[in-house]
Amino acid sequence: MTFKQPRIYLCSQSPRRRELLKQIEVNFEMLLLRSDPRRDFSVSEEPQVNESAFDYVQRICQLKAYAGWDVLSSRNQPFFPVLAADTTVTMDDKIIGKPRDNIHAAEILHSLSGRQHQVLTAVAMCFEDRFEMKISTTTVTFATLDDERIHRYLLGNEALDKAGAYGIQGYAGAFVERIEGSYTGVMGLPLFETVELLKNFGYPAP
Repeated sequence: MTFKQPRIYLCSQSPRRRELLKQIEVNFEMLLLRSDPRRDFSVSEEPQVNESAFDYVQRICQLKAYAGWDVLSSRNQPFFPVLAADTTVTMDDKIIGKPRDNIHAAEILHSLSGRQHQVLTAVAMCFEDRFEMKISTTTVTFATLDDERIHRYLLGNEALDKAGAYGIQGYAGAFVERIEGSYTGVMGLPLFETVELLKNFGYPAP
């Protein structure tokens, strides 16, 4: 399919994903999952029992994409592909989600300190009965973090809305000794995989 006036819908509230799409000059509109009195479009992000991080990130991304398409189908808006993404952090085969509070964030950062972990980001597109998904896997090595360094970081309230309690593009980027994989994948939207999907759906991506 090819759209005369190319556009997509971004089914995400993440400012980082918006920034990355703007970086590659993708024309998009926000498509937020809001409660509807006739239908519930929300997506539960609770892991299932014994679910691996790899399976989890794919399942949540797919649910978000389909929920976004359902939202679009319920409104009087032009139909264009829906883009969704989900990011999770994993270490020792455990899913590390978003912290509940600063105490939990400090526990997460202590567990990541001086070790390697993986950041998995699934990105998917949905249009009518077509669905495609790609996954980025990046290994991140953290420096050793002492209590004082973690405390200073948490004063900025940067940790609370991010998987693994950090964003590589912010203050915590100084904690990262090296990465093996996709920097933009760690940010939340791997641009290489995203561009591949856009092209597959007829969007003239760079």
